[in-house]
Amino acid sequence: MTHDGIQWLRRLMRWLKSVGILVVLGTGLVPPIWASDYSQVTGPCGLVFPRDHGPHDDYKVEWWYYTGNLKTEEGRRLGFQLTFFRSRLVPPGRENGLRVPASGWRAQNVILGHAAVSDLSGERFYHAKSAARATLGMARAETASGRTSVMLKNWSMAIGPDGHRLFADAPEFGIRLLLRPAKPPVPHGDDGYSRKGSTPERASCYYSITRLMTEGTVSLKDVTFPVTGLAWMDHEFSTAPLEPGLAGWDWFSIHLSDGADVMIYLLRSPDGSFHPASSGTFVDRDGRSRHLGRDEFRVTPDAVWKSPHSGAVYPSKWRIDINPLNLHLKGGANIPDQEMATGGAAGVIYWEGSVSFTGSRSGNPLSGEGYVELTGYAEPLNVLSEDGKDRRSPR
Repeated sequence: MTHDGIQWLRRLMRWLKSVGILVVLGTGLVPPIWASDYSQVTGPCGLVFPRDHGPHDDYKVEWWYYTGNLKTEEGRRLGFQLTFFRSRLVPPGRENGLRVPASGWRAQNVILGHAAVSDLSGERFYHAKSAARATLGMARAETASGRTSVMLKNWSMAIGPDGHRLFADAPEFGIRLLLRPAKPPVPHGDDGYSRKGSTPERASCYYSITRLMTEGTVSLKDVTFPVTGLAWMDHEFSTAPLEPGLAGWDWFSIHLSDGADVMIYLLRSPDGSFHPASSGTFVDRDGRSRHLGRDEFRVTPDAVWKSPHSGAVYPSKWRIDINPLNLHLKGGANIPDQEMATGGAAGVIYWEGSVSFTGSRSGNPLSGEGYVELTGYAEPLNVLSEDGKDRRSPR
């Protein structure tokens, strides 16, 4: 879902200031958000592919998000995450009014990335981050000749007729994967209009490619493993900050053994209750989708794990019941410690990890593998409202 982009917005702005991106000579600081000057998501998105795989620069934030569960030829189990975030620094039409001296360092966007590999068989978790202005060849997000590409230093993704190509090199791991869609893109909500709050503009345009056949290599330290498996892709763009008063979200993506897929996101209040805008999508084996309203499913934590790094307490096992589909699942984290604790001014702390489930659908046994994202457990979400003020959710 991705869901991570809003959480790190405030820290991103602090980081941008620290590296000089927000400093305007003679005029002080550029206000961090002119919400009214960005495009707003207020209704069905009318997504068209492959066009909408590409960047949407009229919106404040955007992310391309990949996760998957893989196996080596010897049966070693691995999980991976690779996410690229785009955040626009100055709204469309504002650049000429800022009186900023010409510079090759000026950029309309900043690109950030998070990458991780879960060595499930070895019970180790590796993660890394990167960030750069979209200028001087350091980073970019673009569509050209029908191909979308995002580049961030030595990390990249490309979407074209041959599939999705992912590449990331980090000090302790590397990812080189080709993902081929087994199902078409699935818009969530109302034709991609995915509500994230109480008012119409608290929303994003959001779709997924829920099942991608994956092959390539994953490197751990100095050892490279050929791998195959299944992956999931999310793409989301928006302008609205997260609704004040929400503490975080729980997001689930699950590949079921009968060929169906499930996505659920739960917007969490400080008291642990879930906002009515929480919802999901069920995708059958043929790619047909069904929206899931908040009253059609229940997610119940069964166990917790306390991070030795941050002290945060996360759910680690769950029961999921989708009664209209007679679908019932029980499972949890494949390894407990999959906490993404990125340091520095733009760092955030959240749990993003590989999970497994068993259960039944209409009385027929099945299993599932996927990924879960848990935000706001280590600290409240620090977000900026439309007027640029900090709206720290109480906990």
